[in-house]
Amino acid sequence: MTAQTLTQMAVEVLTTADGRAKTALSRAHAARWRDARAAGTPIPVGEAAPPLHPARPAAPELLDPRDVPRRRPGSPQGRIALLHAVAHIELNAVDLHWDIIARFGHVPMPMGFYDDWVKSADEESKHFNLMCDCLEELGSHYGALPAHAGMWRAAEDTRDDLLGRLAVVPMVLEARGLDVTPGMIEIFQKANAQSAVDALKIIYAEEVHHVAYGSKWFHFLCGRDNTDPVVVFHDLVRTYFHGALKPPFNEEKRAEAGIPPDFYWPLADQLR
Repeated sequence: MTAQTLTQMAVEVLTTADGRAKTALSRAHAARWRDARAAGTPIPVGEAAPPLHPARPAAPELLDPRDVPRRRPGSPQGRIALLHAVAHIELNAVDLHWDIIARFGHVPMPMGFYDDWVKSADEESKHFNLMCDCLEELGSHYGALPAHAGMWRAAEDTRDDLLGRLAVVPMVLEARGLDVTPGMIEIFQKANAQSAVDALKIIYAEEVHHVAYGSKWFHFLCGRDNTDPVVVFHDLVRTYFHGALKPPFNEEKRAEAGIPPDFYWPLADQLR
């Protein structure tokens, strides 16, 4: 491993195309960071120049969201498509969490900020591999179906705005995962697909922490700037988020992650 700083490690992950190779490198770098922190010899954060878009494998074909085929989750093919979509989301999440480290290394932040996003990237890597394992168990694989091309848009739009990135990625997009994952678990429970149920339960539990990290550091920056986090959040979501915040919301898990209803309900009312 040639990377000498955390931001260089992040760029190495971002520029690795194959999903399994990307996540293996991600987990190795996370372990290296964690071990160095535990030993009292932390790796420097440094600064880096991440790519605007992360490297991606040749497959899946990336389509406009309107062109991605819709399949009913009640059929075996529909359940494979759902797992494939989750795998695609998790692979993007790996890159999003390394990108926030690489892109904003110049912003003075406590070391806990980097601990949280390295841990999140490590867990998202595990989630991607769990989804790939479930797909392979069903005779498919990641890349077998087309996928959503718009997943990276939030990262592009917020590439110069750390507060905007925190608002839109963990506090909107990942919070949406808390809303929809219980329904996905139910689909696979009805199909007696235990591997998928177990994997999705792990993802559901750990995604709460990722949303909470977003909320924690969003509030930290608002406190440092002496601004009202609710007002700032509403302004940033209106600026960067494309589309509606769609109820129903998982209010219990959102609260557990540090996002009370006054953050999202006013936006849902305005954007319906």
